[in-house]
Amino acid sequence: MHVNTLSNLAQLLASAETETLAFPTSINTALLLQKELANPDCHSADISRLLLCEPTLSARAVAMANSALFARGQAPAVTSVRAAVERLGHRNLYSLATAAVIRQLNAGIRDTALRARATQLWAHTVHVAALSHEIARAVTHADADTALFAGIVHEVAGFYLLAQADKTPGLYAQLETQMAPALEVIGRALMQQLGVPPSVADAVNALPGSTIMLPPEGLRDTLLLAKALAPVPSPLPQAPVTISRQLRAYLDSDPVLEALREQPSAEAKGLIAVLLS
Repeated sequence: MHVNTLSNLAQLLASAETETLAFPTSINTALLLQKELANPDCHSADISRLLLCEPTLSARAVAMANSALFARGQAPAVTSVRAAVERLGHRNLYSLATAAVIRQLNAGIRDTALRARATQLWAHTVHVAALSHEIARAVTHADADTALFAGIVHEVAGFYLLAQADKTPGLYAQLETQMAPALEVIGRALMQQLGVPPSVADAVNALPGSTIMLPPEGLRDTLLLAKALAPVPSPLPQAPVTISRQLRAYLDSDPVLEALREQPSAEAKGLIAVLLS
């Protein structure tokens, strides 16, 4: 490995340790929206104004508000950003803003192989987020909105590493031999910088090497189940979720999980479509 590559990796990990990882300027609006939404005194008018500064994010907010997950029954279609803000609420908008931040990390990747990995990682993330919401509601009885957010951020370190690897030839090859520790260090720093609540960060940090408890409960098990059921696997060299004989029997005997494994609900499909758009 070229000495410059090793130096860049060391600098990257050192920046993570001091929580000074750099973000591209293209995500400033989404980061500002995150900060505003985290303020308990923020007003819907201010949120609407920030959303309107980012047309793509505005369109996704309206689309999410009109998805089956949020437009229940005969609710009229949302046709404005202000109405979308009212229907979704600040917590779900925070998840949407975080998704925008993560996607923008990889928007400029030029290397074909790395871009393909980033695309697959986002598809995996989206399916895990949608499934986490469903599993929390119907199986583990965790907070569903929190589970959705946790699903969106659970691979944030992978996105950041792919973006950095695109800038440094040879870095990804170096990372492949020590992906797990690099992801852990960088993931902790990113979640701190993005203001991820400690309960969510703890659940995400506990995922590597964890075993799903039976019966599953809490946020960590929700994420592990969603990762096990996601039809798109993570492309990063990580240990997959182990499905033991007991867990397989549990999955086969639970009608909700069996249904989710075979066919996502209309609500999950709608959410997946919005986040992949």
